[in-house]
Amino acid sequence: MMLLSPLSALCVLAAVAFAVPAQEKRVHHHADLSDHVHDDAHGFQYDHEAFLGKEEAKTFDQLTPEESKDRLSKIVERIDIDKDGYITHSELHYWIKHRQRRYIEENVNKHWRDYDKNQDDKISWEEYKNTTYGYYLGEEFDDVDDKDTYKSMLTRDERRFKNADRDSDGIATREEFTAFLHPEEFDYMRDVVVQETMDDIDKNGDGKVNIEEYIGDMYTPEPGESEPDWVQTERKQFSEYRDTNKDGYLDAAEVAQWVLPGEVDHADNEAKHLIHETDTDKDEKMTKKEILANWNMFVGSQATNYGEDLTRKHDEL
Repeated sequence: MMLLSPLSALCVLAAVAFAVPAQEKRVHHHADLSDHVHDDAHGFQYDHEAFLGKEEAKTFDQLTPEESKDRLSKIVERIDIDKDGYITHSELHYWIKHRQRRYIEENVNKHWRDYDKNQDDKISWEEYKNTTYGYYLGEEFDDVDDKDTYKSMLTRDERRFKNADRDSDGIATREEFTAFLHPEEFDYMRDVVVQETMDDIDKNGDGKVNIEEYIGDMYTPEPGESEPDWVQTERKQFSEYRDTNKDGYLDAAEVAQWVLPGEVDHADNEAKHLIHETDTDKDEKMTKKEILANWNMFVGSQATNYGEDLTRKHDEL
């Protein structure tokens, strides 16, 4: 990811600050729901990982069919938020999105205790600042080789924290702290992602990105080296696609289109797919009975994996 992680140690942060990131890492793509091909004719592994999350899907693969169906029944009750006995598209969409965000939640949980020093289940800016920069603050970074870098990173962190802190009380809830650590996942943090990208690339500080700044972010030529073909392709990308108003620069709006592209909502598509395949009475929602009747599309088991293995071996013959 392009954004510099506030969780790294200061020495690591400095190293990251000087590294030239690969261009493709500037762009925040939403990961697909599974690494498997979505082809129901050859198995439901994609659906399993989309519905359960990758790690949980592995757990189900070790269960008997009866155990899998029993756990699925309990999951259905959790998905049914309004407890009306039906799983709607919005409920299933929310569930799938939640399962795919678990890696983010795990990352936040991993570091939560490091910053929540008074254990009040909140993290204030002072707690974060003192934990991350405390040793250096008293000396104004005088004993750091590149104190300007650390000062700019402190300023950057504070701006990001204030933007994540929606009620502006100087204290981050777990959701706000998640937005602080992973701003690319939150619509209201888009401006921060764009601003940090501009800060990194706009070397002359004129508030826009020219072609040399754009290329310089991803490629530094060696003396006497001719420009590779991929760099020529990037120059073409800049002039023909990125620079939409053809003024020779990328402004903030054009940078936003580049690093935060509008994309297909994979969770939305998967929710529609599962309902279409399961909703036998075609009322556009699912009952627990309908889901359990089609259980092997939602979750795996020892038996379904054995069947999929046989299918794969047959295809390979």
